Amino acid sequence: MSIDLTQFESLSFDCYGTLIDWEAGIAAVIGPWARRHNPEMTDEEALVAYSENEAAVLREAPGTLYPDALREAFRRTGDALGYPVTDDEADALGTSVPDWPAFPDSQDALTRLKKHYQLIILSNVNREGFAASNRRLGVEFDEIITAEDVGSYKPNPANFDALATRVEEIGQTGRLLHVAQSLFHDHAPRKAIGVPGVWINRRHDRPGWGATPDPRSDVAVDAEYPSMAAFADAVDEAFSA
Repeated sequence: MSIDLTQFESLSFDCYGTLIDWEAGIAAVIGPWARRHNPEMTDEEALVAYSENEAAVLREAPGTLYPDALREAFRRTGDALGYPVTDDEADALGTSVPDWPAFPDSQDALTRLKKHYQLIILSNVNREGFAASNRRLGVEFDEIITAEDVGSYKPNPANFDALATRVEEIGQTGRLLHVAQSLFHDHAPRKAIGVPGVWINRRHDRPGWGATPDPRSDVAVDAEYPSMAAFADAVDEAFSA
């Protein structure tokens, strides 16, 4: 599996799971809640229980702002597990996005990548939520497309159609590479529009899918790296050669 990283001029990124550690952010709220009801439940088990509920909410209510989607996904997770979720607990998750940490390598990797490419965000949150995360990343993106802008959530094809339209407007058609962790949210739909993709496999050293639903099918990627740092290293090496 190889790809010429120097042939591209723009990189589009998923944010949550790729640049921001959304599993840590979600688990910080739902993990303690789950253990209040079942001391044996791990963060991983809570995330797996949560993942399909969030995907269902985003699919069924595409116009819902992400904080409200988080609240509803938490309530559905409670219903599925048989544990109550109070309004305060739902609000704790709904307002938590600004607290979600960046992965330690994200800012440095983005800073290095910006020397070679335009950087685009295609994110499954609202504008306000991404603005808070962007402050943690410390990099100015050239284009930002959120679910709030599109009116739907990945893996809805409309989000990738919006990306393709914007890339065409800025004259980068055919020179875009999509970089993302989620096979479910990102790599399956970006494949459908013919955009090559890099898988940042943040869970390479852990089994299962965590907060990301199982893609339920094989999804082809053009390159795979265990971290943003490893991807940035490969880019630096390619351009130096």
